[in-house]
Amino acid sequence: MVNEAANAYYMSGGRTKVPAVFHLLHGLRRGGGAQHSHSPQAMLWNCPGLEIVLPSSPRDVKGLLKTAVNSDNPTVFIDHVLLFDLKGAVPETDEAIPFGQAEIKRAGSDVTVVATSLMVQRSLAVAQSLAKEGIQVEVVDPRTLVPLDFETIMASLEKTGRMVVVDECRASCGVAAELMARVAETGFDKLKAPMQRVTTLDVPIPYSPPLEDFISPSEARIAGAIRALVR
Repeated sequence: MVNEAANAYYMSGGRTKVPAVFHLLHGLRRGGGAQHSHSPQAMLWNCPGLEIVLPSSPRDVKGLLKTAVNSDNPTVFIDHVLLFDLKGAVPETDEAIPFGQAEIKRAGSDVTVVATSLMVQRSLAVAQSLAKEGIQVEVVDPRTLVPLDFETIMASLEKTGRMVVVDECRASCGVAAELMARVAETGFDKLKAPMQRVTTLDVPIPYSPPLEDFISPSEARIAGAIRALVR
């Protein structure tokens, strides 16, 4: 996938297309242990030539998958095991969702939360809870890392002035780290407070459920990061 598919188009001078979809599962799955709980999207993002998709809802799965199978580029479609039981409305028509088109999953005015995959659903739950405290959270789902809709992320930050990035990769060199670096490079002057990130801790994933909960980007940690920005 990394050595051949990602490089074929470039190395052939545009003569070889790779219309392949690689389907992966990722994330902490309650007892998967260190060998079955990886989130490799940050590593794959470091490999130019791959399209990277992270759906967070049934509608996004259908729409993004239709775009993936029609793409001439190698696409990595990364699902989270704990989203398999999630139910939601899905269009009966063949409605494709273009890559590079983020979605505002919930509008808000106080804090922008950029979240991916399962973390979108957790962030939405936190946002609903914090609304009772008077904190209005905007949840932005990039849906694809490559291509990345950075404009929507920055437009949300322009509105709120505060940002939390929630992702299940590790903190070091993860998706959250990259997004925060890009925001700092181009939108530092828009920040009213330092950005916060909520990620998996930099340790191998433990098999023990209580230890797995401790290192995960939980709803409690997400809520704590948001409260720290508004207070």
